[in-house]
Amino acid sequence: MSRNVRGFIVAVLAGLLWSGMACSAEFKIASVAPEGSEWMQAIRAAAADIKAQTGGRVTIKLYGGGVMGNEKQVLRKIRIGQLQGGAFTANGLAERYPDIVVYGLPLTFESLAEVDYVRQRMDPAVIKGLEEAGFVSFGMAGGGFARIFSREAVSTTADMRGRKIWVPEGDRVSTAAMEALRLSPVVLPVTDVLTGLQTGLLDVVAAPPVGVIALQWHTRVKFMTRVPLMYTMGLMAVDVAPFAKLSAADQAVFRKVMGDVYRRLDQQTARDEEAAIKALVASGITIVDATPEDLRAWHDAVAGANQQLGREGAYHIAMRSQVNEYLREYRQARPAGAGVAGKQ
Repeated sequence: MSRNVRGFIVAVLAGLLWSGMACSAEFKIASVAPEGSEWMQAIRAAAADIKAQTGGRVTIKLYGGGVMGNEKQVLRKIRIGQLQGGAFTANGLAERYPDIVVYGLPLTFESLAEVDYVRQRMDPAVIKGLEEAGFVSFGMAGGGFARIFSREAVSTTADMRGRKIWVPEGDRVSTAAMEALRLSPVVLPVTDVLTGLQTGLLDVVAAPPVGVIALQWHTRVKFMTRVPLMYTMGLMAVDVAPFAKLSAADQAVFRKVMGDVYRRLDQQTARDEEAAIKALVASGITIVDATPEDLRAWHDAVAGANQQLGREGAYHIAMRSQVNEYLREYRQARPAGAGVAGKQ
């Protein structure tokens, strides 16, 4: 074999090796979801699938149970490159992409059917905006409605006065709602809530039933108020910079596998919420239903807060207006009496 031919083969092999190394990557992704939870199991299975389909070029290492800290800490670690992504609530990403809070403004929706109608029309714009803000996402998984869980029965805003009410750290929306209701919040990261309930630092938390069970908060409360306080959702956000370094084929695999997972998780929302409420009742939680008069008072109290947040730049008013327009479309077309707030 001539020296030129040997040199050519060596160059080709070196090029192939360098190319494979350049395109391979490990994505470290953190979540507060407990180890063994449905989310962790689904994402671990997806990670294995992605590794197999990319021939080992793309690997995902998961950190569950909040070991990497709360959402703000995870964002900071992504910024410095210690992590490449995380699983977030919508409010957890608001500092990077404010418009993501528009679905979760208090008492916007009356039913999951309304949520579905709006999201089918607006999710693509939300995902695009998130990517423009520096994060690749793969769809959003609804978490159901945050309900009020408390030590004492709550059906009116007055019932919450003088109570120690949890607000997530950095959650501008919830803080504004508490102020509008003339309530005094206790600000804590989600990782400290169970301890807060155990020690008496907290009397009231607002969270979806599925999450309350997964995080064991239901063991420290006695009542659930059925008011659909705010719609919650979760999503995986991956830093666009390391993702962009993957080959187009590997990016496509990553997007498809994770997208399929999030679609499945999203479709389970209504079924899981109903099952969770039944499980809460079986565990001894008492359900409290607010009267129509109480509901009107709740709506009146937070409407101004939602509008003020828009004026302060917490989200773009045009995005909120689009949500309201789709809601009007849906409500004008729905059967009379469908989707009554507080019963969904």
